[in-house]
Amino acid sequence: MSIKKKVAVVFTGGTISMTIDPELGAAIPSLSGEEILSLATNINKVATIEGHNFDEIPSPHMTFEKLMELKQYINNLLEREDICGVVVTHGTDSLEETAYFLDLVINNDKPIVVTGAMRSSSELGYDGSSNLSAAVCTAISDSAVGKGVLVAMNNEILLASEVTKTDTLSLNTFQSPAHGPLGIIDCNQLLLLKDASKKTFIDTDKYEPKVALFKSGLDMGDDLIKFAADNGYKGIVIEGMGRGNIPPEMFKGIEYAREKGVEVVLVSRCLTGRVYDSYGYLGSGRDLKNIGCIFGGDLPGQKARIKLMLALGKTNDSQELKDYFEKGVYC
Repeated sequence: MSIKKKVAVVFTGGTISMTIDPELGAAIPSLSGEEILSLATNINKVATIEGHNFDEIPSPHMTFEKLMELKQYINNLLEREDICGVVVTHGTDSLEETAYFLDLVINNDKPIVVTGAMRSSSELGYDGSSNLSAAVCTAISDSAVGKGVLVAMNNEILLASEVTKTDTLSLNTFQSPAHGPLGIIDCNQLLLLKDASKKTFIDTDKYEPKVALFKSGLDMGDDLIKFAADNGYKGIVIEGMGRGNIPPEMFKGIEYAREKGVEVVLVSRCLTGRVYDSYGYLGSGRDLKNIGCIFGGDLPGQKARIKLMLALGKTNDSQELKDYFEKGVYC
């Protein structure tokens, strides 16, 4: 008889831990880790589960300070020889950001799987138990070793570096629009559908809190960008249009920020595709590149901000910062 592997499940809160309060008529955190596990029937048949109640918060309340605590908490669990992997339950609103953060700062081959729920346990079709079961099946799989942080939702397993929340309600909201899932859970086993891409590791316990995120839109100006530059912001992420182009007045703000030494990362507001200096008119990606903006590949703005905050916590060297975003993405 084979010995079951042990998985540590770290509970942080989110919809997976919520019930609908009859007085409020809305979902609030209420379930403990033990109560969530009790809803995932038969999970103990595939693995030995060790629950850890880290926190009980909705995901918009997550902070970088708490993420640093979570990083250390998970690292301590991964150092134990009896733990084969870690599952983290999390609210879905910022799940992709937490998963990507952990992917950047933890350098360990043992699987780390983040999961959650789109429906509270009070609703019909509660998906928390099935998602948790899929996450545990992933954490015990040899196929998940060395793949970086993964997200398990709706029976699909996705890379933290690629996954994004695409819908406010659907159970299949978490997708990798450009690359597809890493794999699926089939008969309690992880079936890989593709190879994992090389992950980035930023060895830091520090972060730069003053990093702004701005989305470009028709006829936008420079006032918000100048405000950030004048108020001590060290970094700015711009979600440009298309291949990475912005309105002329907005470009003036970026020029102003760059002259003050603010690092600027350019990504696209489009769902898929990388930014590139294809165009040469005023405010184009080429103009932004020429004034020293960093190209962020196909990262969405929220992930580029996470990466820039960590990178600035690690270094102030412009070339090193550029390498974190552009190396291996651009020739």
